[in-house]
Amino acid sequence: MSADFKRYAGKEIDVLFAAELCAHSGTCVRGLPRVFDVRRRPWVLADAESAERIAELVDRCPSGALRYERKEVE
Repeated sequence: MSADFKRYAGKEIDVLFAAELCAHSGTCVRGLPRVFDVRRRPWVLADAESAERIAELVDRCPSGALRYERKEVE
């Protein structure tokens, strides 16, 4: 069974999230609270930090619930 990822689009990076995979470790909300805030809708703002910082944090997600796709910047 594959997970369904929801896309949160940004100018330079899209963040993808699969709720069913999330282990709720809090790595995202503690690491980049301007990007990830569970009290806000949408809870992910992919333009609130640099694409590089977001990618670094997503790479540390222990459950694999977060992924990203970089975009070509013109």
